[in-house]
Amino acid sequence: MKHMILLYRGDLPLEDAFWKWAVVGGLIVNLVSSVLFLFLIIADHPISALIVGYAFSVPYNFIVSVGVWRSADRYGGERRWAELARLATVVGMIVLSVT
Repeated sequence: MKHMILLYRGDLPLEDAFWKWAVVGGLIVNLVSSVLFLFLIIADHPISALIVGYAFSVPYNFIVSVGVWRSADRYGGERRWAELARLATVVGMIVLSVT
């Protein structure tokens, strides 16, 4: 939980926020929630599927997007990398949240 707070506040290095939390973590969280969603739909539990499918992934995607955005503000390297990380994270998390 401590790392999630650091992420949300933008206190993690941009490389960690983007690669570990947005790319790797985002793929894992969204894949697991999608698989659970499909299993619950197949088991004819649409309300449970909706809750499981979005209750974990959407808040995670929001926290990660805010964290990467804030970490990009503090990034000391080339601005283009910070802006690219922002763009990739926001677009990726939107796509993963609505699909």
